Amino acid sequence: MTPLNFLEAVTISLPKNKKFCKSISREDLEKMLSSTPPVGKGSPKLFRDIHDKGVITYTEYLFLLCILTKPRNGFKLAFKMFDADGNEIVDKKEFLVLEDIFHKKADRKARREESDTVAQLPVKSKMTNTTLLVHFFGEDGKGTLNFDDFYSFMDNLQAEVLEIEFLSYSKGLPTISVEDFAQVLLRYTTVDNISSYLENVQQNFPDDKGITFEEFRTFFQFLINLEDFAIAMQMYNFVNRPVGQDEFSRAVYVATGLKLSKHLVNTVFKIFDVDHDEQLSYKEFIGIMKGRRQRGSWAHRGDGHFISFKSCMRKQLSSK
Repeated sequence: MTPLNFLEAVTISLPKNKKFCKSISREDLEKMLSSTPPVGKGSPKLFRDIHDKGVITYTEYLFLLCILTKPRNGFKLAFKMFDADGNEIVDKKEFLVLEDIFHKKADRKARREESDTVAQLPVKSKMTNTTLLVHFFGEDGKGTLNFDDFYSFMDNLQAEVLEIEFLSYSKGLPTISVEDFAQVLLRYTTVDNISSYLENVQQNFPDDKGITFEEFRTFFQFLINLEDFAIAMQMYNFVNRPVGQDEFSRAVYVATGLKLSKHLVNTVFKIFDVDHDEQLSYKEFIGIMKGRRQRGSWAHRGDGHFISFKSCMRKQLSSK
């Protein structure tokens, strides 16, 4: 897949029509990758700038999905997973250990088929470069990756995906409507009746102030830290204490260090408070948001719902 394909996979609800793969020689690929910027010149528009002038392998796709659902305080742990010798620098050889981390034995057949169809590259003993490998380690593969650059790449990718989602609704305006915000939140979830949530919005926001990008990004930074927040919510449930907006805001701050605006918290409550008791239960919020956080690891089922990426892979492998 290309960087553009990846962005589409994690930001578009319905998959686009499948295009036929085209053959590309190793020489053409190397020429294409020669324009890939070095890691020191990364930005929140990296994948959009590269567009379709690059390639991402199936393994790298899984790695990138993992990045999108990893909290910032987990970036260091991710870096240490690659830093095998503990010298605070990752080289190309160490980075390629992700082949073993993200692939199980059962996935090997799918990986071979994917490598044959995505890029249609001639098979040679020399390893084929990819957009990520060139970005991190240069065309000659002799560069190294430090934690600051690794952190910037992960943070930029999260910001890029969020900005694409936001812009797809804002149409150049500084805010998106509350109804659009609800649509984004419910994307990739297992909610059967989205219309009931949208009715909540329509009834409760006659004067829609909208959601700014800063509020939008802060909320999804919080969502990535959902497990820590869920613990705080469970503590409230354990002592039978209702979770109102003040309790919700405090739990978010204690668990994640993020401060959500009052307008944003009120919006979330109005969307998910289906029984209209001015409180938010674990079932009303946490259960639904766990599905939303998985993003592209859910696949479209064809009837408006999504199935897990792992389930889809198991089904495909068993049918071979």
